[in-house]
Amino acid sequence: QVRLVESGGGLVQAGGSLRLSCAASGETFNRDAMGWFRQAPGKDREFVTLINWNGETITYADSVKGRFTVSRDNGKNTMYLQMNNLKPEDTAVYSCVARLINGVTITTAQSYAYWGQGTQVTVSS
Repeated sequence: QVRLVESGGGLVQAGGSLRLSCAASGETFNRDAMGWFRQAPGKDREFVTLINWNGETITYADSVKGRFTVSRDNGKNTMYLQMNNLKPEDTAVYSCVARLINGVTITTAQSYAYWGQGTQVTVSS
C-alpha cells in the first residue's frame, strides 16, 4: 500500500519558520515528481510547489517564492518543504503529492496519482 505521510506542521508566529516532511512508503518515487498543495478553510486547494525527480527543476507558486524551499532525499524517499517568513495567509492544511500523471496541468490536484493526508500549519499574527 502506497502511503505519503506529512509531518512538521504546527503553530508559529508570523515571521517564523517551519519545516515539513513527506515520507513515502510502499513505493519508490525516485523517478517521479513530487510536490505540495495547501488548502485554507473555505478556500480551494492551492498549488504550492513541484520538484522533479532529481531536484533540478522546481516550480513555486508566486505566493511563496523567495520564502519556501522544496527539496528531496531520494535515498530516504522523503521530500521536504522549508517555510520561512511565514504569514497568516499561509495558514492551511499542507498535503504532499507524488507521481505527476498529467504534466500539462501541474497546478491541478487531479494531475497527481498519490496524496498524503495533510498536516496543519497555523500562522498567528
